[in-house]
Amino acid sequence: MHSFYIESPVENIALLPADEAKHAAKVLRLRAGDEVCAMDGAGRRWRGELVEADGLAVRLLEELPSNEAPARITVYEGLPKADKLDFIAQKLTELGAARLMPVKMERCVVKLDAKDGVKRRERLLKIAREAAKQCGRGLPMDVTEPLDWREALSQMARHDALLIPWEDARGARMRDVHAQLPDARDIGVVIGPEGGMSPSEVDAMRAVGGRTVTLGPRILRTETAAVVAAALAMQLWGDI
Repeated sequence: MHSFYIESPVENIALLPADEAKHAAKVLRLRAGDEVCAMDGAGRRWRGELVEADGLAVRLLEELPSNEAPARITVYEGLPKADKLDFIAQKLTELGAARLMPVKMERCVVKLDAKDGVKRRERLLKIAREAAKQCGRGLPMDVTEPLDWREALSQMARHDALLIPWEDARGARMRDVHAQLPDARDIGVVIGPEGGMSPSEVDAMRAVGGRTVTLGPRILRTETAAVVAAALAMQLWGDI
């Protein structure tokens, strides 16, 4: 069943935005009577059917249950090179993460000014929105503008559990943290950039309650580590 974003419904009818209507009619060749999933972009989803009413519209038949995860997972990602954030945003949305927060870390090669940060956030929000539609998720993942280290550290201190996958971690795994904090519902996961996190950054995160964990004996690329760590956290505290 194809998913589409809708405009505010009036009674049980909602119009499709122009781009969504074009995609439905011209690309997917859908017609009146075809069943679809309608999403308002704020978390609500409906089973509906396409109708013709001053342009392509959807008749809302029944509201579907929320498919948001029971745990709110925020991933702090040290700014990586190239388009790796695009991949990370897409996959974290599919996994059910609540928020992606790019962070300017000590060993980041990429340097963004405020204008570039705004543009990057707009692009990532668009990717998250499209990924949510593809996987039928009612609420697209939020993405912030890149944060300075001090601002990010302040945010990290607020979580019920703060997980720090680190290549120099020894012994402790994510399941060990879960055994100690099984009821955590607001979880932060910190991923370093290509050069990794500096010891001083790790020490600072430990000082605000962070726990270093290992993802195994092999060093993962930053984009791989982000997806693996989020999936493990979602499996332990979420709904995978």
